[in-house]
Amino acid sequence: MTQTAVDLGTDAQAAICEALNQSVAETVVATMLAQNFHWNVKGMSFGPLHALFQEIYEDHFPAQDDLAERVKALKGHADGVLAQMIDRSKVEEYPNSATASAKDMIAALCAAQETLAATLAGAGELAAEHGDTLTEDLCIARGQVHEKFAWILRSHLE
Repeated sequence: MTQTAVDLGTDAQAAICEALNQSVAETVVATMLAQNFHWNVKGMSFGPLHALFQEIYEDHFPAQDDLAERVKALKGHADGVLAQMIDRSKVEEYPNSATASAKDMIAALCAAQETLAATLAGAGELAAEHGDTLTEDLCIARGQVHEKFAWILRSHLE
């Protein structure tokens, strides 16, 4: 039986909201990573990479909102403090995009996408354990997007 936010139970709601806030934090950092690389990519692959990095950050920006709004639907607090998101995120900022090669940028974004896919898979599994199919579906859909971006980025490295 599918449960609603009202009947998930306090502990389940808190755990799911925590997992979603982790996903929001990592999505925020990955969004900025993609935008930073979009601004700073150079070289013979500039055109297609500039466009790909833009596609990634444009996808991620509304996803931040979708994930945070799911936290709110579960009656949780959506953590929106940037410094806390950066500290919490398993996706890391790139320390010096001024000297990064296109290959370094692709590899960093690929790792970010793989991390996001894994985080969302874990959040989705947690939601499924508690019968929260709406959160599970959101996490599955977002995870599929990140897996696809990871595949596209890996293809550039082969």
